[in-house]
Amino acid sequence: MESKPKITIVISYYKALENLKLIFNALGKQSFKKFEVIVSEDDNNPETVGYISEKKQHYPFPIQHLYQKEDLGFRKNMMLNLSIKASNSDFLVFIDGDCVPHKHFAKQYAIKAEKGYILWGRRVMLSEKKTLQVLQNKSLSGLDLFALVNSDSEKIKDAIYSPILSLSLKEKGLKGCNWGIYKEHLVAVNGFDEDYMRAGVGEDDDIEWRLKENGLQKKSMKNKAIVYHLYHKRSYTDEGVRKNNKLLEHKKKANRIKCLNGLDRLN
Repeated sequence: MESKPKITIVISYYKALENLKLIFNALGKQSFKKFEVIVSEDDNNPETVGYISEKKQHYPFPIQHLYQKEDLGFRKNMMLNLSIKASNSDFLVFIDGDCVPHKHFAKQYAIKAEKGYILWGRRVMLSEKKTLQVLQNKSLSGLDLFALVNSDSEKIKDAIYSPILSLSLKEKGLKGCNWGIYKEHLVAVNGFDEDYMRAGVGEDDDIEWRLKENGLQKKSMKNKAIVYHLYHKRSYTDEGVRKNNKLLEHKKKANRIKCLNGLDRLN
């Protein structure tokens, strides 16, 4: 039987230190321990830099902190490419800095990791009230299924942990906040396309399209690799998404499976 790979969990992060502390708390309680963490910060926040520098030795997993020299707007894909380069493992898992992982999150990705596949998951949408409660209590206890059922949170079905049975067979699009893949597959398409300078599309729809065009299949992690999305006001605009979709259509017509402005730029 093939051994479970060491994995790198990449956290795309922007100015939400209390969220990050809760994510670190959840990662410290993972049932599978063979992973490293990269905080991929699209900013240069002194408070975050200071916290990670001071506290990273207290966590039971290695932490790398990558960040921008200055905040020049949305450059998430650039930071994701830097994270690919910096990772010390063969399998990468991507979450966002507003998503708290279930205790078997890393374990399920390690078990299901398979070359030739994109592993995709979903998120439980915590309500504003539940998010405030969890952050104020600095506790993960409010994320158990019973507590969520009795809250006004949404997509509660995605909070049901089912390691063997698939509760849904419907394929859905990639969400940048919960997915995993072997690093070699990202390298093959030159990583994330840094032409996307607005949130949405570039960090999920674009990379999914190029990976599938390069022959990869998809495998669902719904109800296996669970994350709980902390409520916040929407950080992207409809106009920005529209422009990104227009850019994506242009790239599809050009059939640029290996993007021009990606990992190679870092060599």
